[in-house]
Amino acid sequence: MANATDIRQGTIIRIVDDDDDIRDALGFMLECKGWQVRAYASARDFLTQDSPSIPGCLLLDIRMPDMSGVQLQTLMKEQRIQLPIIFITGHADVETAVATLKAGALDFLQKPVNTIALIEAIEPAVRISLAHSCGQLSPEKVTEVLLEMSPREKEITQLLLLGVSNKEIAERLSLSQRTVHGHRNNVYRKLRVHNLHDFLQCVRGADLSILS
Repeated sequence: MANATDIRQGTIIRIVDDDDDIRDALGFMLECKGWQVRAYASARDFLTQDSPSIPGCLLLDIRMPDMSGVQLQTLMKEQRIQLPIIFITGHADVETAVATLKAGALDFLQKPVNTIALIEAIEPAVRISLAHSCGQLSPEKVTEVLLEMSPREKEITQLLLLGVSNKEIAERLSLSQRTVHGHRNNVYRKLRVHNLHDFLQCVRGADLSILS
């Protein structure tokens, strides 16, 4: 399983809240923890400015002018935007919480948000998003990604497929382990995976002859 450092790479935590102070505080806290953050003042800003194809999760306020968090959740389902949602609100009631969870939200947290509880909610949400993102890559798309890799990345991809460790790859290619680690992470990022198991699953069915 990917560790927390891994899943921060290539993922984005979105914050949608009309309260400037809340957005700034949550964004600062998450960035200090190593997460990439995008903050939006309204649901419509999120819909028009975000890139939902990038995995991550959505921290969503319930009560906002123009479009509420619940309305955005419904619209996301209609548009098949599959970012995991964690609701964060200072105006919670049991009925609303139950309704959002039944509609697919992963968690419902009260403001002021406990940092530990928030991170514990974010990490599994991002893992779910990453798993879905990897599943979106067709064998044809994976083949395209492999084709566009640098010669060194293709070389390392071949060795990863053979089960060769980073240390052994470094020895075979006369590289430092740090350099190998960097190339491997580039390969994982381009394929939207974050560990060897997911990498092997992702390349299954692709045309691996292009690596030769």
